[in-house]
Amino acid sequence: MAVRHAAELGRQTPLHQKGDVERSWYIVDAEGHNLGRLATHVATVLMGKHRPDYTPHVDTGDFVIITNAGKIGLTGRKAEQKLSMHYTGYPGGQKAETYGALRARRPEKLLEDAVRRMLPKNRLGRVMLSKLKVYPGTEHPHQAQQPTPLF
Repeated sequence: MAVRHAAELGRQTPLHQKGDVERSWYIVDAEGHNLGRLATHVATVLMGKHRPDYTPHVDTGDFVIITNAGKIGLTGRKAEQKLSMHYTGYPGGQKAETYGALRARRPEKLLEDAVRRMLPKNRLGRVMLSKLKVYPGTEHPHQAQQPTPLF
């Protein structure tokens, strides 16, 4: 058994090893949710902080499927004023696009960026982000995993 318990380490909480975690699949319909509020809930589940056996140095998070990303809500005037920036690598290649235009063109990028910025900035964070699946419409190819609604 790879999970070490309190008697071995003098601790109350068990520590998981890599590969000991049984993962669940959750599904979220983004329609009617605000971008930041939804991203914080999803980031918490991806990190595994919703579980009683959370271990900081091990990926204990679950898989999350987000559907209807194109119908995510933006509060205030963020759709017109907030900018998504990227750089092409060439001189004069800095590009800016409003959140409203990005939501219309590529809504999955908007949600992935919001969640990515809430995860740890290291190798473990990149592994956690790989468990996020975002789709612009209602269809997704993960029916075989039998996801349960997150909320």
